[in-house]
Amino acid sequence: MEDLEEDLTCSVCFGLFSDPRVLPCSHTFCRSCLESVLQASVSFSIWRPLRLPLKCPSCRSVAELPPSGLDALPVNVCLRAIVEKYQSDGRPRAPACPEHPRQPLNVYCVQDRKLICGFCLTVGQHQGHAIDDLQTAFEKEHGARGRLTEGLRGQRWEELCGLSERLQQEKTRSLALLQIDREAVSHFFQGLDLILAQKEEHFTQALDRASVLLEHAYEPLIRQVKEMQEEHGELVSLSSSLETEECPLEYLETVHELRERVKALVQTPLPEVPSLHVAPRAKRFFEEHWSDVTIRGLRDAPVLQISCHTPRSSTAGAQAPDGAWLWSLVLLLMLLLAALCLLSVCESAPGLSGLVSTELTQPLSDVGTVFCCLLQDINTKLNQFISSFGENCYQHLLSFLKTFQ
Repeated sequence: MEDLEEDLTCSVCFGLFSDPRVLPCSHTFCRSCLESVLQASVSFSIWRPLRLPLKCPSCRSVAELPPSGLDALPVNVCLRAIVEKYQSDGRPRAPACPEHPRQPLNVYCVQDRKLICGFCLTVGQHQGHAIDDLQTAFEKEHGARGRLTEGLRGQRWEELCGLSERLQQEKTRSLALLQIDREAVSHFFQGLDLILAQKEEHFTQALDRASVLLEHAYEPLIRQVKEMQEEHGELVSLSSSLETEECPLEYLETVHELRERVKALVQTPLPEVPSLHVAPRAKRFFEEHWSDVTIRGLRDAPVLQISCHTPRSSTAGAQAPDGAWLWSLVLLLMLLLAALCLLSVCESAPGLSGLVSTELTQPLSDVGTVFCCLLQDINTKLNQFISSFGENCYQHLLSFLKTFQ
């Protein structure tokens, strides 16, 4: 069968004959193959214009075709019948060429190492390339697999395996470092969350204490007013019941009771609404004390301390004694500070250290201690002064005096 297939194969396209035509030299070729050869011959020929030269691909003899072209060549009917019968026996056909439709890929190009069709070899991009038939190419390449497999062994393959292992180890090490950093980040922010939670708890407790103070200030007054409202309602109801009372004795007793209760209710003084001053406010406290707080200083950041007190009367007579006393105290403290600063300068200066004796230093130090204790004892009285003079000034003054104890 292989010899029969070779006899039924066109020597141009290396495929089974398709529409075989016989040349005057008795060689047979596919009509489509002769068309390609004819186009190449006409392009490079100066033949007579009424004749078409066709050079036989096998014997190179030139045949003159009439103007009708290849249609004038006889069909090899017998060969065509044999080819059709051979194809009808169920023989598997080679795949078609993607560049030349209906042309089988039955030639192996040795140079490009790929299957081609006859047109690719004669008129296509594989012209002049070395070729083999499929069986020969298969036998030549059959032993190439073992040689190629040998190239996958040896030192390079060991280096590749070692490289893969090192990459995996480096990846594991890097992921472990990232996990350590992840735990450090989690621990750090958990610490911040704990500090913030503690600060929030302190602020909430301060607000709760302020709420209790407000409850104690307002709730008794609210309860007193409600009791007076209930008494008023009962008296109105009692007065309405007298309209239907017909018994003189009951009427007189009820009127007497009503008179006494109305008199007591009218004479009961109405409570004044206290206007409590809640300070400091949380928003302003955060703006003043927390705007520059860093993460390092978060633990020591100040906590809100709320006080609720009734503002002092704005009349001059009520504030004059306390104001004069406070300003006198501030003036005395400023004189004491000036003396202490002078003492510090004299002790630090080499030429003036002899002018200050121990008898002067000790009394000034004792006076500073006494005034520091005095400031701590009258802290409650100074709260009203601090609200107008400024809390920051008081804190700096107190800390400065403590340095001289």
